Amino acid sequence: MAADTPSTEAASVSGMGCGEFRRFADFVPLMMWRADTQGAAVHHNETWLAFTGRSPEEESGHGWRRGLHPDDLERHAAIVAKAFEAQEPFTSEFRLRRHDGAYRWLLDTAKPLRENGDFVGFLGTCFDITDRKHAEEHSERALVEKEALLAEVYHRVRNNLQVMVSLIGLYGRAAPAPCRGSFEALGQRVRAIALVQQHLHEAPHIASIDLRDYLHRLASGLGQLRRAGRIGVAVGGLGTSLVEPRTANALGMIVAEVVSECLDTTAETVACAIDIQIDAQAGGPVRLTIVSGAGEGGAPSKLEVPNLGPRLIAAYASQAEIAVRGVGTMDQPLELQLPEVLVQSSA
Repeated sequence: MAADTPSTEAASVSGMGCGEFRRFADFVPLMMWRADTQGAAVHHNETWLAFTGRSPEEESGHGWRRGLHPDDLERHAAIVAKAFEAQEPFTSEFRLRRHDGAYRWLLDTAKPLRENGDFVGFLGTCFDITDRKHAEEHSERALVEKEALLAEVYHRVRNNLQVMVSLIGLYGRAAPAPCRGSFEALGQRVRAIALVQQHLHEAPHIASIDLRDYLHRLASGLGQLRRAGRIGVAVGGLGTSLVEPRTANALGMIVAEVVSECLDTTAETVACAIDIQIDAQAGGPVRLTIVSGAGEGGAPSKLEVPNLGPRLIAAYASQAEIAVRGVGTMDQPLELQLPEVLVQSSA
């Protein structure tokens, strides 16, 4: 919105006679002013005077500053003083009292005037940007309210999940021995869900989540959630991508389910390894390949737990329109392809 006056124009204006400049300035449908080498105003055009409702004599020198909003006076004076000392262009935003008493935001843009290479003052123009400032303030308030709402929703979800974990634990301890494994596995899955939600909430930019960073953070947390020290989740591959929360949530739940499946099907003394490869090269669809397996001597778990992994992974994938194939073994890796319209890739 700034009306930058090119230096050639500034030079030509400075060469005008006093009468010529005044006629030129009054013809321009913008608020215009001119100052001498000391920063004192020597002219305000008719548009400026119509805005303030004051006479040329009242606005001359530093008289026009009486209309500045008190909160903007020192800041504006400092910007102007620095620009005049350096004889360099400047831009400033301030509130100026209109003829009806209302303060309006103005964008002031000025450039130095020169005659034969000598500095002779400044020429500036002002735009009314009040509507833009109000829109910015409204956006800022809306953002603060949105962040507060997200925080409240997250805390409610976290608290409810904690209650669910406690209830599952109580029922599990009271259940017959053959059923306790299922209760234990269910409780662990709810903890994993809580961890997924935590890392989504902690993402620097919730609307556009860096997939590689998100999975790195989530994998670290999942590795400590259960059988700490005996599970490793590695994230590698080429490139990264930015995904929306729905996609990140579904991928987080899938990774958590892969981890849970590996733990449920092996004994407590066995180490599990999960390898995630991201293929997010520019110009192509984003794919993830996940391989899960136990270390040497991987004995089966004694827990009698239903094998729900494939069905849960398929359900999570369908929620975010992710194409899925495979089961996660070395022979049949779990392959996930993200919808192209929902991601941005960078090599």
